[in-house]
Amino acid sequence: MTVRTRIAPSPTGDPHVGTAYVALFNMAFARSQGGQFLLRIEDTDQTRSTPESEQTILGALKWLGLDWDEGPDNGGDKGPYRQSERSELYAKYADQLLDDGHAFRCFCSTERLDALRATQIQEKQQLGYDGHCAHLNKEDIARRVAAHEPHVVRMHVPREGQCSFNDMLRGEISIDWAQIDRQILLKADGMPTYHLANVVDDHLMEISHVIRGEEWINSAPKHILLYQYFGWQLPVFCHLPLLRNVDKSKLSKRKNPTSILYYQRMGYLPEAMLNYLGRMGWSMPDEREKFTLDEMLAEFDIQRVSLGGPVFDVEKLSWLNGLWIREELSDSELADRLQDWALNRDTLMAFLPFAKQRMETLSDLAPLGSYLVSGMLPISAEDLQSAGMEQDQLLEVLQYSLWRLESVQQWQRDNIFDSLKSVADAMGIKMKPFLAPLFIAIAGSSASISVMDSMALLGADMSRARLRHAIELLGGVGKKKLKKMQKAYQQLDRNC
Repeated sequence: MTVRTRIAPSPTGDPHVGTAYVALFNMAFARSQGGQFLLRIEDTDQTRSTPESEQTILGALKWLGLDWDEGPDNGGDKGPYRQSERSELYAKYADQLLDDGHAFRCFCSTERLDALRATQIQEKQQLGYDGHCAHLNKEDIARRVAAHEPHVVRMHVPREGQCSFNDMLRGEISIDWAQIDRQILLKADGMPTYHLANVVDDHLMEISHVIRGEEWINSAPKHILLYQYFGWQLPVFCHLPLLRNVDKSKLSKRKNPTSILYYQRMGYLPEAMLNYLGRMGWSMPDEREKFTLDEMLAEFDIQRVSLGGPVFDVEKLSWLNGLWIREELSDSELADRLQDWALNRDTLMAFLPFAKQRMETLSDLAPLGSYLVSGMLPISAEDLQSAGMEQDQLLEVLQYSLWRLESVQQWQRDNIFDSLKSVADAMGIKMKPFLAPLFIAIAGSSASISVMDSMALLGADMSRARLRHAIELLGGVGKKKLKKMQKAYQQLDRNC
């Protein structure tokens, strides 16, 4: 059997370090077995998927040094490699499931499903679809379909017994069928959900080993059932442990920067970043900390993966990055890396139109622009409080701005301004005092160029990271207060 693995990112946001971690282990396993590694774009969420996000994800993975044998950018004989270009396939297989009695059409309204969920929560019942449409007669179904009544396609799921399957790392896993929802396979707009598209694509692309994060363990029974319904051979499943924060909680951007672009912008070396991801739950036979990708591939054995949640510790990453800088780069090579990173003409040309309005000597440039080539700024809570706001309002301005900016997909000066102004207007604060703490969080001073221009130059990841850093400097937001702020923001967002 030829080993074929895949990574299937969704182009709906920033490229996540978790995606790179899973991609690395898929690539390492395939290459260690003389097989192939594929990249597939799962863009069935047409409202959130963007071509820009796809290109960003591909670019970030390539920057790290990952490559793939087949994908949307380099082709292959199992394409197309974007799910949005395969919709006719999914409709065909959904029809096959309906014809074979393994799926059913569900005409339940959103209102009915919301009411069902509310009742289940109130009565502390198992959440999930109750099978209301599972046994409609053929005549009723035909009439409603002919009338173009909106509906989805759901899969039939056994209500008794267990689904048992073998995992490469975990051995036998058993899950009660009663815990598995009657999953939607085809949405009302004709697009497949992840579960149908994932199984169909993995089969047609001849994926032999599905290596993914452990958050997908509870979905495995749905996928296994679909393989059985179609009469297809199961792939081998392997569920990797999730990356964790230092406090052992699931890795999240609230506690750790999670975007690959942030680490690129901070000046981490791609070799060091990939080395560190390779240390996430896996080790070289001689236990050495520093190794190249080629060395990892030569020694890779997936059975060496530890199931204890690997901790993504930025301090440890920084230490390892320092080793790479000192031990692997000559002075000349370091100069080249610095130029490629930020000390280049493109960066200078972007900043000069703003800087020269404030310059009297050439030596004025460095103090004016140092914050643009820095990581987290050496600011304090007192610096932020100098903006003249009460603590609660200061936190609200920073947190609401962060939430609003996280929804900005086209990171351009005017879009940033419009987003922040909408928050300021909804909060009833004039723009000058509203922006004062943002100036300090982003540039370290209220005397910098326009904060919107600064954020456009810094990029989305660094800008958002600095806002999160400012919030933490003020003591952060506890769970109780966060829930309260989220409610207030949702109301405010409706007024934006």
